[in-house]
Amino acid sequence: MDRDFVWGVATSAYQVEGAAAEGGRAPSIWDTFCRKPGAVFNGENGDTACDHYHRYREDIRLMSELGVGCYRFSISWPRIFPEKGRYNPEGMQFYKNVIAELKKYNMTAAVTLYHWDIPQWAEDLGGWENRESVSWFTEFAEKCFENLDGDVSLWITHNEPWCASFLSYHIGEHAPGKRGLEPALRAAHHILLSHGSAVRAYRAMHGSHKIGITLNLSPVYAETDGFADQLARKEKDGYQNRWFLEPLFCETYPADMAALFAARCGTRFDFIQPGDFACIAEPIDFLGLNFYSRCYVNYDPSDELLAGNPVSRMKKTRMDWDVCPETMEDLVREIRGYTALPIYITENGSAWDDKVENGRVHDPERVDYLRRHLEEIETLNRKGLGIRGYFCWSFMDNFEWAHGYSKRFGIVYVDYADQRRIPKDSFYAYRDCIKSFRGEKAAARLTGE
Repeated sequence: MDRDFVWGVATSAYQVEGAAAEGGRAPSIWDTFCRKPGAVFNGENGDTACDHYHRYREDIRLMSELGVGCYRFSISWPRIFPEKGRYNPEGMQFYKNVIAELKKYNMTAAVTLYHWDIPQWAEDLGGWENRESVSWFTEFAEKCFENLDGDVSLWITHNEPWCASFLSYHIGEHAPGKRGLEPALRAAHHILLSHGSAVRAYRAMHGSHKIGITLNLSPVYAETDGFADQLARKEKDGYQNRWFLEPLFCETYPADMAALFAARCGTRFDFIQPGDFACIAEPIDFLGLNFYSRCYVNYDPSDELLAGNPVSRMKKTRMDWDVCPETMEDLVREIRGYTALPIYITENGSAWDDKVENGRVHDPERVDYLRRHLEEIETLNRKGLGIRGYFCWSFMDNFEWAHGYSKRFGIVYVDYADQRRIPKDSFYAYRDCIKSFRGEKAAARLTGE
């Protein structure tokens, strides 16, 4: 990687901040969802999480020891607007403090506006199913731009709209936990529309930095070359990837998926109004890509989307995700069919069974995962595919949504009983990789050669 390559780490507000009732913050949909019986592992919640709200100085000092140049974090919407139309300056001050601390160590900020924690007041008014959510989000974005833009190098409007819509409104695994295709389609459209609206607001304010969006995309592979399995592959790609890539870069939704969705839920797509696609496709400066694994499917006519989930023989993380960095090239080439924009890997990481032994955390599987993915990124850049930065997920163990605290993604171990931070072996491996600034040397450092 060249010297302009951005090295970073990432977190999100609800997963790390805690201080759920401090600083004027109101509840989000995740505060509510966590108290729904059976929704989250062991009934756990983000009330305290990693207590980053009080410990951000300690955490940023650790980041400086790691050697990253950029910290990607998200802003808690209910800290900024605890009620509809009521701005909370105290909530904004926390993020000003975080950015000021970063500047002490010559680090920059990559700020995500929405990482799934819409205020509960907004959900009570219909949430992302309500088209008014576009104006609520734009108002929130404008306040963040006004207060923070001078010190933010990358703005990300939304993190993983697929999760915020289909996983949350169709599959029901995430807050608000609904299970319907029609609500998910409405939510996805309004999230994308709010993205475009926020980008337009930023341009109108003559924002001085880069703005984009982060998608969680996965290359899709079929179990066989048979016609039916290949059909399942196409439908899964439409559901996971194309439903978001095409409106952002082609000003439409994929026709094959629209037809399938209409057949399944009878939607009339009445939530789409003239001018919406032009707004969604407002030009951006980069695309954020969260890459963890691939999708592996076969044909299942009983499935709503015709795609089953066969078991692969690949090594798997504790999330039961295939470890397959070599598939990243297929995905990036799919993206390149839509846009030549710079790509930042805004999340990449893995969960394993981490344990403290004699004050250390040895995580060789995460070190290997990190090494192999960074090698792949170096290969992609040698092929001219334009990866401009890498943000390791996650800087520290945190609240992993419906999995509670049962999954650890961090390169820093968090003892939730006393909030002690313990850098893992992967922390030091990533530090050495950053020092090298070259993929070949980084790989050698990570393997100890």
